[in-house]
Amino acid sequence: MTIAEIKKTAESKMGKSIEALKSDLQKVRTGRAHPGILDQVHVDYYGSMVPISQVANVTLMDARTISVQPWEKGMGAKIEKAIRESDLGLNPAAQGDLLRVPMPALTEERRRELTKVVRHEGENTKVAVRNLRRDANEHLKKLLKDKAVSEDDERRAQDEVQRLTDRVVAEIDRLVQAKEAEVLAV
Repeated sequence: MTIAEIKKTAESKMGKSIEALKSDLQKVRTGRAHPGILDQVHVDYYGSMVPISQVANVTLMDARTISVQPWEKGMGAKIEKAIRESDLGLNPAAQGDLLRVPMPALTEERRRELTKVVRHEGENTKVAVRNLRRDANEHLKKLLKDKAVSEDDERRAQDEVQRLTDRVVAEIDRLVQAKEAEVLAV
């Protein structure tokens, strides 16, 4: 493995960590509705558990209401039950075939709890990024030990990996702050 490959691998893995954080932060519920909140809710569809988005059309009715339109007649009750039993604290209401899922307003205490969850997700991502930095540095030290690179090249590469890590950690902080502001906005 060369220095360029080590840096490229570290950069791509750190990028994936950022994408995972973005995906996790989208699941944190704010006062506003968005269809992605139901992505982790699965429903029984002929014996297999599938996401709601695969058996129904999930759209926004307004800023605080999600509408779920099942594609098959009998799925409405199953989808309603799955949403109600999820840990999202949502209470869907059936209107014929259409399900309306109103988003309850968040209390101040719940907002504070959610900011802690957001910070925790950010911290977990930072730990993952630091582990990736450590792995990259170990690979660089191994190259030096095997006399595949000079000490100067190894030191420069470690500095570049550190700068990459600093950039990614700053991006994580920015994402966490933006999500906290969104959660705390009334």
